[in-house]
Amino acid sequence: MKTSKISSVLIGLALLSSCSEKPTPPVVNYWPQAGVTYEIFVQSFHDSDGDGIGDLNGVTEKLDYVKELGANAIWFMPIMPSPSYHKYDVTDYKAIHPDYGTMEDFKNLLVEAHKRDIRIVIDLIINHSGSGHPWFEEARKGRDNPYREYYVWAQKDTIAEFINKKVITLDSDNIRQWHEPGNGDDFYYGFFIGGMPDLNYDSQKLREEIYEIGRFWLEEVGVDGFRLDAAKHIFPDDRPLDNHAFWKEFRAKMEAIKPDVYLVGEVYDKKEIVAPYLTGLPALFNFDFHYTLLEALNTENGMLLPTKQKEILDFYQGITPNFIDATISSNHDQPRLLNELGSDPQRYKQASAILMTMPGAPYIYYGEEIGMLGLKPDENIREPFLWDEKEKDTGRTSRIEPVYTTDATVTPLAAQKNDPESYFNHYKNLISLRNTNPALAIGTLELPEEEFPSEIMAYARKSDNQEIFVIHNLGKKEVSVAAPEGFNQLVFSLGKVEQVGDKFKLGKNSSLLVTK
Repeated sequence: MKTSKISSVLIGLALLSSCSEKPTPPVVNYWPQAGVTYEIFVQSFHDSDGDGIGDLNGVTEKLDYVKELGANAIWFMPIMPSPSYHKYDVTDYKAIHPDYGTMEDFKNLLVEAHKRDIRIVIDLIINHSGSGHPWFEEARKGRDNPYREYYVWAQKDTIAEFINKKVITLDSDNIRQWHEPGNGDDFYYGFFIGGMPDLNYDSQKLREEIYEIGRFWLEEVGVDGFRLDAAKHIFPDDRPLDNHAFWKEFRAKMEAIKPDVYLVGEVYDKKEIVAPYLTGLPALFNFDFHYTLLEALNTENGMLLPTKQKEILDFYQGITPNFIDATISSNHDQPRLLNELGSDPQRYKQASAILMTMPGAPYIYYGEEIGMLGLKPDENIREPFLWDEKEKDTGRTSRIEPVYTTDATVTPLAAQKNDPESYFNHYKNLISLRNTNPALAIGTLELPEEEFPSEIMAYARKSDNQEIFVIHNLGKKEVSVAAPEGFNQLVFSLGKVEQVGDKFKLGKNSSLLVTK
């Protein structure tokens, strides 16, 4: 059965006819408020020159693919020079890593993306630099060096009890924050690792450098916005108010350069910690959504996610009415979604159906749309994209030998395109569904008054001119439920769905969307 269409065998004729009479709605680009962003790790995406390393020209060649999928924007993991494969330890903030190409290659990518109404967001890593950055190379020379103030230093005897003491956090399992540079008695602060010394935002001189870097990428290069890595750690955790104030200042500086700049922050914590950042970073990743989605599916707890999401959205609304909830089902730091769901295709398809029918601005990690696999360590959740079977795949990268995503475990894109039941076509159809139904993109989230079985996830999405009621059966057994009165026009179904009188029978991990 096609995941995007109603089954003429299972759904009642009355429902089918009422649905088929509706005209095809227009496709709308809801970015940034509720559009879809596609996250790309360039190194593993597409190789244009045969050196085995993904590059910017390779992405340019695949912009039509991103457009076909339906994404409105691309977020690039770091593209600046760095000694590491992941490139989160930047050594030059105004350049492109030579493995990826040139600045001209990137500017050409921007032009071609904008022609296709695709926006470009880049990772801006300003919590820390790389230890190989010229600023740090100078700073470590001694206390009198003019770049010393760009980093955080302390004498060994003043931090003795803290040198090897740290509470592990959600976004770092490093237990050492203070690092000895190899000369003198001063240690420098690096929240993540010694190769990533934290920048000192008590220094106005350093702040001006950072604002200039932002100006360069927005004004001279022309990107549409930034993903701000480790936004919670600009100042130590005991200085949250300073963190909030900095991001408000950063936002004001960037908006003075580009009024519609898009800023999305990584604040890896619970809603009470995340929410105050919204005044500086209008978009924030919703990590609670990711973890609660997995818990709901794995425990068959139907209303866990809608209830949690409603709490978060209402809480954020109390901080500011103008925020963007960047929802995710996976990313470059998390095990691949299919692995997290026990490699169950039905649960996997339902997870994406939930993501695309809940409020927010969803992110899709490259390869999720073809069911790529991967578990920790991180390199193995950043494996090469499979464009075609290996013998034909001239763009497949080969920097690393994949452990999880191989031709034996994952069907390449070329084959999936021809299969209406494939993950690719499922994702494509869901994104199209979202882009053509304003209630799913920008509608409010309403919890039902009716009682449903424990394995049923039910909620309404309501915009000015449309209301859609959503029902997901997270369980392994068939469940019979009734939609609210008046909801009798089909919008979408997934899995085994049968109408019997005024009720619907939903099979294992099946979903139904109906409207009035």
